[in-house]
Amino acid sequence: MIHHRVVVVGGGNAGLSVAGRLHRKGVDDVVVIEPREEHRFQPLFSHVAGGRARLSMTVRPQAEAMPSGVGWIRDAVDDIDPERATVTLASGRSVAYDHLVVCPGIQLDWDRIPGLAAAIRTPEVASHYEYELVSKASRLLRELRRGTVVFTQPPGPAKCAGAAQKPMYLACDYWRATGVLGDIRVVMIVPDPTVFGIPEIDRELERKIAEYGIELRCETEVRSVDGEHRTVEIGSTRGGPAETLRYDVLNVVPPQSAPDWLKSTSLPAPGDAGGFVEVDPETLRHVRFPNVWSLGDAAATRNSKSGGALRKQTKVLAENLLAVLHGREPATRYNGYSVCPFTVSRSTVVFAEFDDRYRLKPTIPFWKTLSRERRLSWVFDRHILPWVYWHMILKGRA
Repeated sequence: MIHHRVVVVGGGNAGLSVAGRLHRKGVDDVVVIEPREEHRFQPLFSHVAGGRARLSMTVRPQAEAMPSGVGWIRDAVDDIDPERATVTLASGRSVAYDHLVVCPGIQLDWDRIPGLAAAIRTPEVASHYEYELVSKASRLLRELRRGTVVFTQPPGPAKCAGAAQKPMYLACDYWRATGVLGDIRVVMIVPDPTVFGIPEIDRELERKIAEYGIELRCETEVRSVDGEHRTVEIGSTRGGPAETLRYDVLNVVPPQSAPDWLKSTSLPAPGDAGGFVEVDPETLRHVRFPNVWSLGDAAATRNSKSGGALRKQTKVLAENLLAVLHGREPATRYNGYSVCPFTVSRSTVVFAEFDDRYRLKPTIPFWKTLSRERRLSWVFDRHILPWVYWHMILKGRA
């Protein structure tokens, strides 16, 4: 059995950025467990599906993404035993730790909607949440000239659930520019009472929805999909009769939960069907195992899950873990910040920054109108953020 001072489970945004921060702050024995050979930048998937970025821009070798000085165990995790402070790998090896950071991300549960797993393999159904399906989504939206297209947003918890809407706005702007928007019926399925949940953001998005002629179905869920007959059954989240829509294109985002292997450990709260790691939502320390920490999509925090939330969480977790390593109690608090940049056209973005109670929380407090549709926000989201991600965030420097 090998032993490390800090073991990080997951080599995505959360895992690499927190590992990089810890190493830069003097922790000289940090390893990341990650089986994938490629690292993917998911925020660009929406731009790829909407025809504003190439798929190749979203992926780099995992070795290039790794922070300098951080070790890499190229294996998958099968189990975690917090009582024995060990991680069991798919290869059969075991890794012991002084402290464990659990951030393996979230899984897409295709089987939770009857018929969806089969329908996703049909020619008319795609999802920009899956790397292997993003190009398919882009082609379907680009080639559509008439008919009905349905976009779906999953119920929470989900990773950046609002990103389900982004390709819709990009596609509508493209169809308008090419003169076919009037021949296309666009339906958006949203499980929440409003399109987002914050009045200021709702107003901006509803204005674009009206501009494009989108049919917005709030408090609505997908109940089943029939790929053979190209139909999707929808209904109220409160129950009641179902409605069947026939589609020419379906871009679907499935329900999500913690990875199955994580659900079977003792890290989630008893009775938590989602399987997320039970942490103090402010310190990000496990409530029962003091040498276990979690952040990102796999953590049972109150915030909306997003990459922007991770930037705040990595700082908090790194500071608190360092405090414990030096014999102090965690004192830094995560304030629930999250962000969702809505690409509402092919050149503008509505930049939604908010906390875990869905109150606006702008990074620049005196800029009260930053959440309005802006070209500047597009430049940041499409061009600046990807560079910052690859060169600073993943290295623990931002």
